[in-house]
Amino acid sequence: MSSIRVRCLLALFGGLMMSSPARAALPVAEPFGETADGTPVEVYTITNNSGLTAKVMTRGATLVQLHVPDREGNTADVTLGFDDVAGYESADNQYFGCTTGRVCNRIAGGKFTLNGQEYTLALNDGANTLHGGATRSLDKVVWEAEPYENERGTGVRFHYRSPDGEEGFPGNLDITVSYSVRHDRNSLRISYRATTDAATPVNITNHAYFNLAGEGSETVLDHVLQLNCDQYTETADLIPTGELADVAGTPLDFREPTAIGDRVDLLTETANLGYDHNFVISEDAEETRGLRPAAQLVEPRSGRVLTVLTDQPGIQFYCGNFLKGQVGKNGHTYAHRSAICLETQHFPDSVNQPSFPSITLEPGEEYEHVCVYQFTNE
Repeated sequence: MSSIRVRCLLALFGGLMMSSPARAALPVAEPFGETADGTPVEVYTITNNSGLTAKVMTRGATLVQLHVPDREGNTADVTLGFDDVAGYESADNQYFGCTTGRVCNRIAGGKFTLNGQEYTLALNDGANTLHGGATRSLDKVVWEAEPYENERGTGVRFHYRSPDGEEGFPGNLDITVSYSVRHDRNSLRISYRATTDAATPVNITNHAYFNLAGEGSETVLDHVLQLNCDQYTETADLIPTGELADVAGTPLDFREPTAIGDRVDLLTETANLGYDHNFVISEDAEETRGLRPAAQLVEPRSGRVLTVLTDQPGIQFYCGNFLKGQVGKNGHTYAHRSAICLETQHFPDSVNQPSFPSITLEPGEEYEHVCVYQFTNE
């Protein structure tokens, strides 16, 4: 059994051997400022009794902070972000921690055809559409929020109704994104659900940037990554060709734990500018409660370990190639390649790639997606 699977099982079931801790308090809203048009934004704090604290805000259903302990019990915020709404509305925000969609990643040429009708989207990434569009993508709107508690933990449920035609997409889309924290282990679960009244593409993810040494640390290249992936979606100028390629013999082979910086320079002069690839999660990965282990990230000095589990077919690994030294939380500088994203998803440009799993949601169906960020130490 691979190390990623062993660690996954330990992470999932280790807490079951301990007595149940007392329940944490129901998340409470606090003001986080106003958007440029004067809409109030709130932030909710979600905690457990094992040292994990998450903060999520109503603009973009965004993960603002995520504090987790190291092997010595010292906590640090391991995600990039800003101290107020103004930072998230600035040009320095590169989708930090947000809910991304309706369709995350790239759509080639900003166009797709569905049921014989062509739809044209905003071009916000050269000749392509990126992360749902330019002005009313899911990361840029203010969501309704409701805190909740159940027998397993506490969380916040966000809801947004994206009207027909918003950012060029068909159908009224009702979307719910839930962030929840377990009482008995240090995991953050993100659950997505959506329904529509007309056929429409849906592929939603979270765009958290991680540095397990703490946000503002100067590099992520010393982190050790393992991906439970034998293939990736081959691209030309960042757009999939429709072919799946083997990772074996390439700098994209992370089937064994490998430092991110070991081979990244081999990709610097490519169109990806480093790691910015969608990997195909192995179908042989052992499922636990419907989720497969996709990735394991280790920061050797702190001992923090992040395990990513999901029910999606792909995971985008992006190593912060466009981070430019912008100033984020607590006055920290976010240097080039100082954080990575591990975005669970369907494959990029699936609307234009008939060989990829479909992302079309039909009336009467429900879009579902679960991603778990599980934290342990070694």
